[in-house]
Amino acid sequence: MARRISEQNRRMSRRNQSGIRRGFALNIGTIIFGILFIYIAASVVILMSANHIASYRVTSGPLAKNQTYTGLAIRSERVVTTDTSGYVTYYAAENSKVKKKGVIFGISSQQLIASDEELDEKTLRNVKDQIISFTGGFDQSDFYETYSLKYQIEGTILNTALGDLTDMDLSNSFTVNGQTVNISDSEGIVLYSTDGYENVDISNFDGDLLDEKAYSFTALKTTDRVNAGDPVYKLVNSEDWSLIIPLTAKQIAKLDTVDRIKVKFLKDGATETAAFTIFTDEDGSYYGKLDFSTGLIRYIGSRFLRVELVTNTQTGLKIPVSSVTEKEFYTVPSEYMTYGGDSNDSGFMKMTTNPESGQEEAVFIKTTIYDEENNLCYIDSDDFSVGDIIVKPDSNSDRFIVRETASLEGVYNINKGYAIFRRVEMIERNEDYILVKEGTNYGINEFDNIVLDSSKVKESQITAS
Repeated sequence: MARRISEQNRRMSRRNQSGIRRGFALNIGTIIFGILFIYIAASVVILMSANHIASYRVTSGPLAKNQTYTGLAIRSERVVTTDTSGYVTYYAAENSKVKKKGVIFGISSQQLIASDEELDEKTLRNVKDQIISFTGGFDQSDFYETYSLKYQIEGTILNTALGDLTDMDLSNSFTVNGQTVNISDSEGIVLYSTDGYENVDISNFDGDLLDEKAYSFTALKTTDRVNAGDPVYKLVNSEDWSLIIPLTAKQIAKLDTVDRIKVKFLKDGATETAAFTIFTDEDGSYYGKLDFSTGLIRYIGSRFLRVELVTNTQTGLKIPVSSVTEKEFYTVPSEYMTYGGDSNDSGFMKMTTNPESGQEEAVFIKTTIYDEENNLCYIDSDDFSVGDIIVKPDSNSDRFIVRETASLEGVYNINKGYAIFRRVEMIERNEDYILVKEGTNYGINEFDNIVLDSSKVKESQITAS
């Protein structure tokens, strides 16, 4: 009986100990969870109530993007008609240059049937080179250009068969095997379309001509029979060409004194320099005329071209207007500046009283010189105070009393997590941004982080960045 009671007591004791342990573990977990909850809640409250400083990453480039325009291309163009009726075979590739007496097209009373005559090695090699050159730069979106290749190959074959016509005394056409072959009376670039803009110049220009939606053209290549007097091709016989662009009053004010300007073609990124003039049409609207003497062949197939006038040529560091602030500096004549000891540290000799001897002596004070202009050094007000006496190097007689101040423009750099004043020198500005010089002493660099709104920060203030 006694043993049974003892066993029961031991069991109760174990249950009590187990219960205590479980309760203790639960209390520790609750306490830890509570601490974490309080920490997180406090962090959220602090974060939400903190005065966060917005930053801006410095970029490099022009102050603003250059203006882009859609221009109308005008050229010296002549539409050529056929003197006879029949079926046309085109030999000159579209948008290609032809020399004087170069073969353009042939016309016959019946459609030509392909010949099974073999080509000689030279002609075959020329044809292969043309195909390889074409396939190397082929874009499926420009499939229509395969027809130009076809006509180019046909022209190569015909020219080989006819031989060199340059030194022959030929009229504008001659007959070979029943086909009247037409040759060019001058060198130029061949086009197989008309659009009604062939005779446009500034004397008859109308602003409605710049409406791309209303633009249309007529393709001249055809397999149908043509009649005498029908247009067959167009020849551009001068390397001089122009673009006409519309101008607003604001653009006119900016371009009024410009006579030559750099033009970037958005189609391929190439640039040309153009002579520039401003004119008006009958309605009094203003337009710009860009005159070129090169680059015609690249854009001969386009009546309208998107261009960028490169007027914003100055580059630098681009910063928001709101980032700029001013800081007061003491100004000291540059002749008082010196270098300390064996180092290259700049500074000034400041007169102080030796606490041991009570004698006056000059002590070198290392100083950050933020700017130097008009023979004055701009020094930080933390290094000196009003009334301090500075002496010239190696002279105790020439003295300067610190008192004059002047301000410099700058921004607050926050790369290190606190606001540091950095000087900026403005090149130009607009309503939102300022372009400043690169490489300024104690200035900023590309990709630096600066305070977006300088009015919300004090120098040396710790920031959230």
